[in-house]
Amino acid sequence: MLWDGLLPARAFSCSFIVCALLGVLGGSAGLASAGSSSSTLTDMSSPVGERSLGELPMESWMSHLPCALWDTPLYHLAIPGSHNAITYCLDMNDRSPVDLTQPDMLQKLDKYMKPFIRPFVYKWAITQEYTIKQQLDCGVRYCDLRIAHRPNDSSNDLYFYHGVYTTLTVEELLTLRNLWALGYKVIVSYEHNIASCHIDLWPHIPYWWANKCKAEALIEEFEHRKQHGRPGGFFVTGINLTEDLKYICTHPTESLKDLVMSTYPTLLSWVKEQTPGSRVGSLNIIAGDFITESQFVPTVVTLNEKLLKWSL
Repeated sequence: MLWDGLLPARAFSCSFIVCALLGVLGGSAGLASAGSSSSTLTDMSSPVGERSLGELPMESWMSHLPCALWDTPLYHLAIPGSHNAITYCLDMNDRSPVDLTQPDMLQKLDKYMKPFIRPFVYKWAITQEYTIKQQLDCGVRYCDLRIAHRPNDSSNDLYFYHGVYTTLTVEELLTLRNLWALGYKVIVSYEHNIASCHIDLWPHIPYWWANKCKAEALIEEFEHRKQHGRPGGFFVTGINLTEDLKYICTHPTESLKDLVMSTYPTLLSWVKEQTPGSRVGSLNIIAGDFITESQFVPTVVTLNEKLLKWSL
């Protein structure tokens, strides 16, 4: 199992990038570029031609990229990602404690006023409604995970969490052994210095998080960061909005999904203006919430057409 003897007991962040689905990009070279092995060439369909990249079959869009992008490093491609990818199976039966990263006030309120507090926690904790497989089938190739041991749990089990913990353990849902057995080519990034001691793990992939609850403020924050240049390797721009207590209290009937869906038109309009690649201000992985509910994935994939124009 991936996690045995490897992870500390505290909460931590982890992410993975699926470079090739079901062996479409064969060989270890598939981790470095969009299509760099011999099996890739034989499995590739004919060039896209005049068809928009956003019209490709999203479950296998990487394997259908035109040959002009086959040698492009993955960290120069536009890749759609899923923020807090495994919140679709949060424990909704009040058996799970509130996760320990939440403010002390929320933990105390939950302890003494659970019937009143929990419905709000659930409404604002769920960021995805579809399983990992369904997200991959929709074209997602980066998954953001938060993993921790549940408080007062005598077992060694690890769970995913966001507000509360999941019903499924990490071992039940996701291990490298299982992914490799299915033919997935996977990069695992681990946000902890222990990653440097294990050759199977990549160091932490930077995640640009704006910590804003309004789309306009999020966009302004990212435009400011872009002026200072992109990181050298993989990095994530998270267009996930973050609600604060004031917003939740003033919108008692709403949920995170309501907030996200009302702002996606503005956010996706901004995404369409972005450019992947190595230049100052370019983006790489773009992650969002409820990624299956909009044109998020095709919009991100289509950005790679701008790389094609540069290669002509």
